[in-house]
Amino acid sequence: MGKVVVWNLMSLDGYFEGARKWDLDFHQLVWGPELETLSKELGSKAEVLVFGRVTYEGMKAYWTTTEDETEIKTFMNALPKIVGSRTLETADWNNSRVVTDVAAELTRLKQASNKNIYIFGSAELVASLLSDDVIDEIMVCVVPVLLGQGTPLFKPADERTSLKLLESRPLQSGGVILRYETEKSAA
Repeated sequence: MGKVVVWNLMSLDGYFEGARKWDLDFHQLVWGPELETLSKELGSKAEVLVFGRVTYEGMKAYWTTTEDETEIKTFMNALPKIVGSRTLETADWNNSRVVTDVAAELTRLKQASNKNIYIFGSAELVASLLSDDVIDEIMVCVVPVLLGQGTPLFKPADERTSLKLLESRPLQSGGVILRYETEKSAA
């Protein structure tokens, strides 16, 4: 059975983007061969990519227009994608579809596959799926910077979510990849 895995880069003070939408310049502080290799690995292990509407629109805009011809661009455009949205009716990025009950769809998909389902960005969707106990792993690359303001990756929640550390991997850039299993997955 596959796993539902959240993957994101965030500042040490918890922001996955700066003060403005798509302010991701701080990602360049850790981007390099190690994260490129990891990105390729994730692409080869992925069954489907999942985004909230805002992240979907930004990812689509970037990956369909970038002139960088990389393996990462290839898998980002080719892999099936699910867009969790209450406002979009259609999704026109290659192999994309809109789903309103994302929790039910991801539960069905992970039981039908041995590959992982990756959620990129999408803080609102992540909060919802954590509440619904759908997420199996959270993987973040902590970027050694304090942004001071921005969009937090993790939203306030009604209850605590306990995590079990699976891996901590320092990068030559000074970033650290942390991989956690959610409590219900560890049980």
